[in-house]
Amino acid sequence: MPRSYSDDLRERVATAAAKRPCREVASLFGVSVASVVKWSQRLRATGTAAAKPLGGKPGRSRLLPHRAWLLERIKAPGMTTRALAVELRERGVVADHVLIWRLLKESGFSFKKNAVRKRAGSPRHRAKA
Repeated sequence: MPRSYSDDLRERVATAAAKRPCREVASLFGVSVASVVKWSQRLRATGTAAAKPLGGKPGRSRLLPHRAWLLERIKAPGMTTRALAVELRERGVVADHVLIWRLLKESGFSFKKNAVRKRAGSPRHRAKA
């Protein structure tokens, strides 16, 4: 993911947009017109054009109250994160499979290949019966 523009650039662009047209400011600073509009709106609304913080707060998942249930439920044979998402939805908790996977990964789970398939590769390298 690309880094956000510096707060210094944002402030200079937003203050320039108060005196000049947005298109002119965008070409002058080499940013998009949409960025000029958003930064100037943010400057007017909040007093600063600084970027909002990226990412969420670690350990603040909405699934934490259901962590014990999820860890017990994932032990069932053939259980998937998508199936857990459906079961959570039935319990009234909105969560997608990615959010569930993140909680499982934080709990020490890792992705393993299916033991039934053994390994990917050519038949030459497989054990003979």
